[in-house]
Amino acid sequence: MSKFSSFSSGVVFFFFFILVICQVSEAARLVPTHRGHHISGFVTTKDTQFLLHGSPFLFNGFNSYWMMHVAADPTERYKISNVFRDASAAGLTVCRTWAFSDGSNQALDLQISPGVYDERVFQALDFVIAEARKYGIRLILSLVNNYNDYGGRPQYAQWAKSAGVQISSDDDFYTNPVLKEYYKNHVKKVLTRFNTITKVAYKDDPTIMAWELMNEPRCQSDTSGKTVQGWVQEMATYTKSIDNKHLLEIGMEGFYGDTMPEKKQNNPGYQVGTDFISNNLIKEIDFATIHAYPDIWLSGQNDYAQLGFVQKWMSSHWTDSRTILRKPLVFSEFGKSSKDPGYTPSARNVYMNAVYNSIYNFARRGGTIGGGLVWQIVAEGMESFYDGYEIVLSQNPSTAGLISGQSHKMSALSHTLSRKH
Repeated sequence: MSKFSSFSSGVVFFFFFILVICQVSEAARLVPTHRGHHISGFVTTKDTQFLLHGSPFLFNGFNSYWMMHVAADPTERYKISNVFRDASAAGLTVCRTWAFSDGSNQALDLQISPGVYDERVFQALDFVIAEARKYGIRLILSLVNNYNDYGGRPQYAQWAKSAGVQISSDDDFYTNPVLKEYYKNHVKKVLTRFNTITKVAYKDDPTIMAWELMNEPRCQSDTSGKTVQGWVQEMATYTKSIDNKHLLEIGMEGFYGDTMPEKKQNNPGYQVGTDFISNNLIKEIDFATIHAYPDIWLSGQNDYAQLGFVQKWMSSHWTDSRTILRKPLVFSEFGKSSKDPGYTPSARNVYMNAVYNSIYNFARRGGTIGGGLVWQIVAEGMESFYDGYEIVLSQNPSTAGLISGQSHKMSALSHTLSRKH
């Protein structure tokens, strides 16, 4: 990948970098300290806004998908506490993590086989929720994976095959009655779980901000989005029948489908079987999500082309959420990989700063976007979880300062909007 190939682009990058350094310096003075937090009230939505206690709720957040997995070993639980502590100190108030682990690693699986659960791993998730509550961080809990990491759709299909069900592909997950029943059973098991630490059922706990139906649903056999549409409608209705207190979202990346063909030009050159418009118009879905990985989706293009794509991606989805869906939007996965050619920590900061500025400016211009969740924050000593996007807050002071600055800006804007509200 050829980066910063001309003098003019180098000048732009230099001034952008200076801007980031100034903001990091400012942010360093704004880092809040942990003084004991209290979570009360469920986050709700009204039109295009998130609300908490009736006032606008804006946030800065992060992904740490690994928490339950790591907490399954009690000697490792300090890593969860450390991340929540450091995240809280940086003003982060929402964390997205997995509430699934399906048959892929017998020693650490939550769901060992359909309907059979490891109580020890469930108690690890209890701990994650209890620690989040302690540090004033709300959780978005995802209920299954699209991919075979931690089991996911492929594992569900394999379970059904082993039970003698005729399965033609992993996409049968969306249509086969047996697979759908497996998934519904998991949803019910998690939502009705009684937390052994907090003594509160998950479905009654305001620490949980939202449920996510699936991490990045995709369907190769039907790129129109209609197969996923039917599944989302059925599962959203089922989830809300058990728990109508919590918000619900799909977990989508934001790819456009056949509903509005003219919008497909915003996709990175392909579709994945979802339809951002129709899927999120489903009544039981409370807010929309987008992810963006231009370093993967537009591999080979330079930093400026990739950033340009992300800004257009955000703008398009913000507009559609505001005018068509009339629901809030969360940029729930973004980051910059250290595996990219020419990567430097300062280049990551420049990229993150641009994303953060866009989120803030969209929120300031009329809400709709509630916040962003950077991928991903890990604790010290977790090298085996490194994927190129990892951020250890205690080891990356400039990035931590940038994150703190965004937290402060979103919090201040939230207070300003609350006064107006």
